[in-house]
Amino acid sequence: MTDGPPGTTHLTPPEAIGALRRQRLQWARLYFVCDARPHDHDPEPLVRSALSEGVGLVELRDREHPRRAIERSGQTFRRLADTYSALFIVNDDPHLAVELRADGVHIGQDDLDPAEARAVVGPDAIVGLSTHSHDQIVAAAEEPVDYISVGPIWETPTKEGRPATGLELIGTAAEVASVPWFAIGGIDTGNVQQVVDAGAERICVVRAIRDAEDPGAAAATLFGAVDPAARRERSAG
Repeated sequence: MTDGPPGTTHLTPPEAIGALRRQRLQWARLYFVCDARPHDHDPEPLVRSALSEGVGLVELRDREHPRRAIERSGQTFRRLADTYSALFIVNDDPHLAVELRADGVHIGQDDLDPAEARAVVGPDAIVGLSTHSHDQIVAAAEEPVDYISVGPIWETPTKEGRPATGLELIGTAAEVASVPWFAIGGIDTGNVQQVVDAGAERICVVRAIRDAEDPGAAAATLFGAVDPAARRERSAG
């Protein structure tokens, strides 16, 4: 097999890579962010469980482990994402995203400028951007990004010092966001219905899957809350 752009195989025509990624982004409802060594374990069982139960986008976010460990885990994320036809995203580092053949990169408001990230990963890659306010959601429409995260809805230790936005920002995103968006921040199986009722159709979680006693069951519950088919069945019932 010859080398190709991030996340592709020799069977994928080059002109179809970006379109395929963006189609998968449209389909994705559940987004899981995970570190390289969750609870100091091999990430494969956890990531495989999550992907098998509805996660459509998995992000590698790690600022603690050595670079070599992150790269090894990135190879696992890439392989599993391919197995389940999901997107693999790297947090903050577009150069690492290219190195790991990721489908794209996610950046924060205080990280690289979106145009700089886009220049590194190229036009076919996915670029995501964190937003925390009405103005940032609106401004994202002028940036070269494919999706945004919206939150944190509730305060979360994964983003210490970042004040909660509350459920109100979900309604704002539903009205003004111009790209696919994922509600994020403190969402779990116990409160996900509140998030959906507020207008979210996509969610992003960390601890709700990573720290669950049964990660697969947690992913299945979360996915069921945002899965369009399941929502139609509930409405019909």
